[in-house]
Amino acid sequence: MRTVLLASLRTHTRRYVAAVLAVAIAVAFVVVTDALASSARGGLTGEVGKPYEKGDLVVTGGGLDGWPNNTGVEAVVDLAEERGDAAVPLAQTWLTVERADGSTVATDAEIGTWADDPSLVWQDVVEGRGAEAPDEAVVSASQARARDVAVGDELVVGSGEGATTLTVVGLADGTRLASSALWVPFATMRTLEGWWAETVTYAVAPGGDVDAAADAIAALGDDGSGSVDADVETTGLLETFTPAEVADDRLQQANQQVDVMAMLVLLFAAIAAVVSVMVIANTFSILFAQRLRDLALLRCVGATRRQVRRAIRLEALVVGLLASLTGLALGAALGYGGVALLRASVDFPLGAVRPSPLWWGAAFLGGVVTTVVAAWLPTRTATRVSPLAALRPEAAPSVRTTAGRARIALGGLVLVAGGVGLALAVATANLLVMVAGGTAFFAGVVLLGPVVVPALLRLVGLAVRRTGPAARIAGDNAVRNPRRTAATTASLLIGVTLTTAVLTGMASARSATAVELDQQFPVDVTVAADAGPLDADLADRLAEVRGVDAALVVPGGLAAVAPAAGTDTGGLPPEEVWSSDTLPLAAPAAAEDADGSLDEVVRGDRTIAAPADDEIAVPYDVVGTAGVPERVEVTTAAGTRTLTPRLVDSGWGSAALVSPATLQALVGDDTEPYAVWLRADDGADVDDLVADLEAAASGSGAGVTPLVQQRDWVDTQLDVVVMAVVGLLGIGVLIALVGIGSTLGLSVLERARENALLRALGLTRRQLRRTLAAEGVLLSVVATLLGTAVGVFFAVIGVRVMVQPAIGDAALVLPWGQLAAVVAVAALAGLVACVLPARRAARISPAAGLTAD
Repeated sequence: MRTVLLASLRTHTRRYVAAVLAVAIAVAFVVVTDALASSARGGLTGEVGKPYEKGDLVVTGGGLDGWPNNTGVEAVVDLAEERGDAAVPLAQTWLTVERADGSTVATDAEIGTWADDPSLVWQDVVEGRGAEAPDEAVVSASQARARDVAVGDELVVGSGEGATTLTVVGLADGTRLASSALWVPFATMRTLEGWWAETVTYAVAPGGDVDAAADAIAALGDDGSGSVDADVETTGLLETFTPAEVADDRLQQANQQVDVMAMLVLLFAAIAAVVSVMVIANTFSILFAQRLRDLALLRCVGATRRQVRRAIRLEALVVGLLASLTGLALGAALGYGGVALLRASVDFPLGAVRPSPLWWGAAFLGGVVTTVVAAWLPTRTATRVSPLAALRPEAAPSVRTTAGRARIALGGLVLVAGGVGLALAVATANLLVMVAGGTAFFAGVVLLGPVVVPALLRLVGLAVRRTGPAARIAGDNAVRNPRRTAATTASLLIGVTLTTAVLTGMASARSATAVELDQQFPVDVTVAADAGPLDADLADRLAEVRGVDAALVVPGGLAAVAPAAGTDTGGLPPEEVWSSDTLPLAAPAAAEDADGSLDEVVRGDRTIAAPADDEIAVPYDVVGTAGVPERVEVTTAAGTRTLTPRLVDSGWGSAALVSPATLQALVGDDTEPYAVWLRADDGADVDDLVADLEAAASGSGAGVTPLVQQRDWVDTQLDVVVMAVVGLLGIGVLIALVGIGSTLGLSVLERARENALLRALGLTRRQLRRTLAAEGVLLSVVATLLGTAVGVFFAVIGVRVMVQPAIGDAALVLPWGQLAAVVAVAALAGLVACVLPARRAARISPAAGLTAD
């Protein structure tokens, strides 16, 4: 049988190309995933520990992930000074940064700490020097280039009484994972508003005792349990670790994210493997059906059924070994090349590729096992036929057999069970139940394929039969073997179903999210005065900025707000109840007739920006953590109005909104422009727009609130998810198309005499090519239409289970353009897949085809 095996491999080499490609792609997918993950882990290793590596100890607030409180941080720094050691907190805060002339550099810049002791400086100075005095700062080199900041510039950090003027003395680079826009000495940081520290890096003086320093730090810790004065802030728990321990912990956290992403990618590799199994099983089924006479002759000359079965399973094993080795080589080339390309184009720390023997071994073994398992059932089927039965003329394939009826009955039961599971998932909003029910439902569809797919092919074929003999022959050929047709389309069905479900589900989620964003961020950008009216020409300058679609000047005035007399404050002391002496009031509806339309600027329901006459709409950002009374008194020089506060989860700067009538009663005719509301063009570059608006508003005393950045961030995340998922599913679709090409190619060999007879009866080479092309397109289109229907159904369930519990009024949105593109791409891909088989069939002359065996 060894001679038979080798001869079979030599004779049928070309017929195994599709199987080899399917397995190689799936194996390469896993290898590329390992390459990217190992590179990401290697890059993180060099980045995570850099802020700690120059210290002897790292102080935390208890445990590796505990943050010390500010009192504890200051106590550790003071202790280091007393002992002659050095300490630098890894602290940060976010504040406004302006130039000395009042122009805005950044509205929300991250401020970090620069070590006083040069031995603890972990940033890399690229120009100038480090900060040595409390009035000096070092700016991130990348931020300096983007914001046009140079050494010697003066910057104002913070606002109001807490503003601090600093001189830029140097530019430096941090790491990609621990970088700030601006670094200042801790003596400056501790005076800034809202600072906090993750850790404190502690370096013992030369000749000092590290253990003694650790004991002294631990002795500072006080959790407040023994304090008799609850108002005294304690240092909190303090615990020390080595820099390596902290770096390993941070690296583990970062690697967990990389590993989670790798596992998610492997989920799509599993999908590709399932598609590969279908393609390989179908390929072997066709091959063994074509070789049925050969196998029968072997049985007639003395080979036992066991010997034949062992020979063709060894054949499958050899194919699997070759395909897996090809996949490893292809994956290595793509993995190393992909990392090199990403390192040159993406701002993310990537290290050297370190192949994992476990991943490579699993990929190789998985490819071999996949091939053998996929060939197992076709092997049993091929060797179960008796020699004499195999030598008789082959009967037309039919599903009206005992096995066919059993398959249909099983498919119906599995389909119903899956439907019940999906209904239960909707009732309980359970994701795991939804996945299990969806899997069962799809399995039922695949089992019913020999009935459903030919019926759809006949239906679609009716629409094209009148286009000529090629279309009629293609339609008949497509339904000749129901099981083979169903198996061929099943692999493509998986990819199309998942792609359609993702596209429809994400479109629905995006639509629901857009409604939520309209409520939270009704205005893209607000430019509001903090303590007075805006410049008269500011609105014109803002409206001329590229990327601004519409602008609305909002009139208003300043008022004082306090709890109304006798109102219920919920038992809160007066200092914890919301009040303000300089609250900007604005009435957007009052500007509608004079300066533009509110509908042109406000997204979604405009009533959110139009409170009733007895209301005052106050964003949560304005109130902060203060308690809000049931009624407030709003006072101006013109009088006092008692209003009901309505807290809204929306933002439009620092102003509270009132109706035009209320503003008229409080301010009269002395209203002045207190804000400009702007709507961005849908295709505008958000970062450039915000930078241009900040430049236009610089020196005016107005603050820019770019709410559009939040919306743009959410949209970007959704786009990334959709592109990533569709791209990964594309691997499975590619394998499925290889399967369609393989089926058509093998059917060309199987129907060589039939094609030659058609040529002899007058069918031209061009018409034969059209016939095979039409058959490939029919298979692709039917699989796509069925997959689209099932995918949309799954999307409906997904929206009900995952989206509606979070966003109650979420509705199904069908992305018609994207769905049409899926159908068109699948049809075009099916056409491309059959180019080579069609050319091969057309090259065979009628005489040669009629003599083929």
